[in-house]
Amino acid sequence: MYFSTNNIGLGVLYDNIIRLANLGLKSIANFNLKIALGVKGRSKTFSILKEHLNQGDKTLWFHCASLGEYEQGLPVFNELRNHYKRHKIILSFFSPSGYEIRKNSPVADCVVYLPLDTKQNARRFLDIVNPDLTIFVKYDIWPNYLNEINKRHLRAILISAAFRKNQRFFKFYGGLFRHALLAFEHIFTQNENSKTLLESINYLDVTVTGDTRFDRVSNQLKQNNALDFMESFKQDKLCVVAGSTWPEDEVLLINYINTEASKDTKFIIAPHNIKSNQIQRLKNQINTTSVLFSEKKKDALANSQVLIIDTIGLLSKIYSYADIAYVGGAIGNTGLHNTLEPAVFGVPIIIGNHHQKFPEAKAMITKGGMFSIKDTNGFNSILNKLLQNSNFRSISGAKNQDYIKENKGAVIQILDYLRI
Repeated sequence: MYFSTNNIGLGVLYDNIIRLANLGLKSIANFNLKIALGVKGRSKTFSILKEHLNQGDKTLWFHCASLGEYEQGLPVFNELRNHYKRHKIILSFFSPSGYEIRKNSPVADCVVYLPLDTKQNARRFLDIVNPDLTIFVKYDIWPNYLNEINKRHLRAILISAAFRKNQRFFKFYGGLFRHALLAFEHIFTQNENSKTLLESINYLDVTVTGDTRFDRVSNQLKQNNALDFMESFKQDKLCVVAGSTWPEDEVLLINYINTEASKDTKFIIAPHNIKSNQIQRLKNQINTTSVLFSEKKKDALANSQVLIIDTIGLLSKIYSYADIAYVGGAIGNTGLHNTLEPAVFGVPIIIGNHHQKFPEAKAMITKGGMFSIKDTNGFNSILNKLLQNSNFRSISGAKNQDYIKENKGAVIQILDYLRI
């Protein structure tokens, strides 16, 4: 692998930038709750580690940027948890949106925020943890941590990696980050393009395994997805489930519900933001009968046309009741949410038109199981067609389920490499 000869100078500059960023985050934390959570959480990391680890403990370290990467890594994490029963597992997150939701994850003995990527923090973290194996997920590449892993000759792999040509690894100024990749003895990529990009910088220990998320959502079919409140709500009617919606998504849904929806169609809206004022505003805009999950009663559920989910953790099971799914995030610029969760249940899916960075969306659109819309007219048109044509609905949903089946198997290949 080639990298810039002035990596030492770049490393010093990078370290100073991280230290300045730390000061900046502490200042911004006074005005931003999410950043405040991260700053406070990182300040406790080393004391938490010392509390949970004893000298001589064998450990594994799993690192995820946020919740999405955790979901990708979880099928592998679970297998390693079962295999390495005598090891303590450390799970780290960079983002509060991952840590705060999964800080009690049963896959780990200790869940922490990853301290900012300074040389001092990297040395201190690895002095305490000293993992027999480290797994990073997707793309959260931190040079100081990885260079320290490399210096100590510790095992590390990167799974579900996804690279793009415009990333710094492939730019003339990206030597520091290219060099960090040397810490990984092997990289498992989601696609051939990522492998080609790595080979272009002479990183050759690469296997294309696909995305572990396909294994993750496939495991959902093995679980009991029954929900009593859903049975009471859906009854024998068609059900549209809108998951991880943002206000711009909800404009489309509210308009349809208020102007075109048949009384024989039920709607579930699971907003991304479940703050009480946002939820109440959404409920007030709906003209037909509606009920909040937090206020649910059997009679109210049966008699309501719209159910608003004002809690987290239920959406993956709720999708099993969907006849049609709408997945939020792509009608605006917030980023498309997980479309694989409804796809595994053989459900046709509608999304917004800003999905260019999501290869699974492109694939399902091409196959004919997913439909991209850009405005109210487009949304109304495809939703009406799916509701009114049961054969079209069934065939479209089956294409999504087939796509999931075709892309399973990444976990087995990773475990084979690790000889588990």
